[in-house]
Amino acid sequence: MTPTQLKAFSAVVRLGSVKEAAAELNVTEAAVSLHIGTLRKELGDKLFTRTSAGLAFTPGGLRLARRAIEMLGLQDRTIREVSQAGRGRRLLRIASSSLFAEHAAPGLIQLFTRRADDLDVEMIVCQADQFQSLLDSRAVDIAIGPNPVNLGTALVATPFLNFQLVIVAAPDHPGLATMAEPSWLTEQTWLLGPAAVGDDSVMARALAHFAVPDGQQKIFQSNAAALEEAKRGKGVALAVAYTVAGELTGGRLVRVPDHGLAADAVWNTITLAGNGVLPAASELIRFVAMPRAIQAMLRGSGVNVGHFRPYVHVTLWS
Repeated sequence: MTPTQLKAFSAVVRLGSVKEAAAELNVTEAAVSLHIGTLRKELGDKLFTRTSAGLAFTPGGLRLARRAIEMLGLQDRTIREVSQAGRGRRLLRIASSSLFAEHAAPGLIQLFTRRADDLDVEMIVCQADQFQSLLDSRAVDIAIGPNPVNLGTALVATPFLNFQLVIVAAPDHPGLATMAEPSWLTEQTWLLGPAAVGDDSVMARALAHFAVPDGQQKIFQSNAAALEEAKRGKGVALAVAYTVAGELTGGRLVRVPDHGLAADAVWNTITLAGNGVLPAASELIRFVAMPRAIQAMLRGSGVNVGHFRPYVHVTLWS
């Protein structure tokens, strides 16, 4: 089987149509059908049949669909690695949760890349439920964040940093006198960063705990922006405890009782099971648990632009 055949089959699986696959690949439907026919002959499996409801894939077709994504991802990765080796550079691609990317990644990446002048880091921010597909397709080499809800045997998660979320508000926030009542939090305007979006988020679990209506939630482009609004008395905010310790000590924020919220969480490194982990990813897994790496994450120093190439992702809010 060839990469071209696998690309054709993968497109058919993803789009559910030979016609749409041909349009995406900019080839004729006959060309896609020819590639599928060759795969059927070589593998001795129909792969899929057409029904009135669409395409029905055989068990073998479903297995090939998964393997095709992995094989194409490995092909892209091999091309990149060969090119990088020729230029004397290595690239580590990381998928990160929003909270980790904002509050811990800069210090970690700065210290980690300082150890290796030939290493560049590329990071994409996403929800934890996207980690597996990104790792499966080899779009990233390692993921960092909370454990995916349905962590299967295909992934290995290694915990390295515990943290706690706290609820904070401005010291002059109206109504603080009644904040000891659990219902007070349900009625407040919650000022949130992008980490609140997604069922995998510890912030989302907090909102569910207090049954906060959608109309009482305001999402900002970053958790830092949400905290700035909280300091102005516009509502309450959820924050990683160590990031607001100075604000609480200085009296610019006050902590609101959490009324039984399970606010402890942990960040993990997550990779594919087996022996396919890049050496740079293995190095990072060992490095994140070191005391100096933990301190770098807690301090949150900036990243040298020469080693960090962020993956650009744009979200449009309406």
